[in-house]
Amino acid sequence: MIARIGLRANNSNCLRAFVQPAAATRLGNTLKSPSKLIHTQKLNESENLALLNHQRNLRPSSPHFTIYQPQLTWVASIANRVTGVGLSAGIYAFAIGYVTLPLAGAGFDSQSLIEITQSAPVWLKALVKVPIAAAFSFHSLNGIRHLLWDTGRFLTLKGAYQTGYAVLGLTAVSTIGLMLL
Repeated sequence: MIARIGLRANNSNCLRAFVQPAAATRLGNTLKSPSKLIHTQKLNESENLALLNHQRNLRPSSPHFTIYQPQLTWVASIANRVTGVGLSAGIYAFAIGYVTLPLAGAGFDSQSLIEITQSAPVWLKALVKVPIAAAFSFHSLNGIRHLLWDTGRFLTLKGAYQTGYAVLGLTAVSTIGLMLL
């Protein structure tokens, strides 16, 4: 009784066919596909590619990330990755140069590096030191932020923003401190 009331309320042919065998035969006749109406067409390679490109043009495209307002959480995440890659690439380039250039006859040993650094103008030293110090400071402090997240602290949106602003402030202070060395 309950099943029939529910079926009448929904007016569902599929469920009615399950309960009433006579409805199953009526439903079975309506579900058959008209095979005479389906046609296939053999396409050559260029026609197939043209059809595929036409279908691709009709697909919806996802929006580019530049339409979104920059937020501290995802900007800090991207900056952490970029500084990590940059610092790693710099260390590898320096290490490879330090090992291979003296073998090629170029002066890239400790003594020549000290002489180059002493003879460089102050503005050039600052131009080299600021990005390295800022990247090192940010990446180190943001790494501590991630370690705090691993302990389960500051995982709320408010906590993420608080630690993000703390990392930015401490990055500025520590970059200035490293520049004064």
